[in-house]
Amino acid sequence: MEKIKPVIYWTARIAAAIIMVQTLYFKFSGAEESIYIFSTVGMEPWGRIGTGILELVASVLILINATAWLGALLGLGLMAGALFFHLTILGIEVKGDGGYLFLLAVLVAVLCAIVLAFNKQRITDIAAKVFGKKKN
Repeated sequence: MEKIKPVIYWTARIAAAIIMVQTLYFKFSGAEESIYIFSTVGMEPWGRIGTGILELVASVLILINATAWLGALLGLGLMAGALFFHLTILGIEVKGDGGYLFLLAVLVAVLCAIVLAFNKQRITDIAAKVFGKKKN
């Protein structure tokens, strides 16, 4: 099992980054579906471009060992927003995509959660330094 852990960890990081980077073309080029999505939720164009920039940042951070946890946290937050809008305003299926974008958001959220789980001790250590150790 110890030999498979690094494979799972790196696969989760790379897959999450690839999926987020792949969507950037559509956000930055102003693809019809992307404009429709962000118009429907009332965030066009600033939301589309801002989300694209944040997804790019998350993708880079998740690939760097020291900041993988931070990229995963940002990616999970972004996917939580995407899932929220799918479940409240957009619907699971958007413009006949068969739920593909919803599925990608779920997948990236799960992958980011896996990365965070692998970094539990690092996150705990950072939180203790930032917020101070609790005295008994």
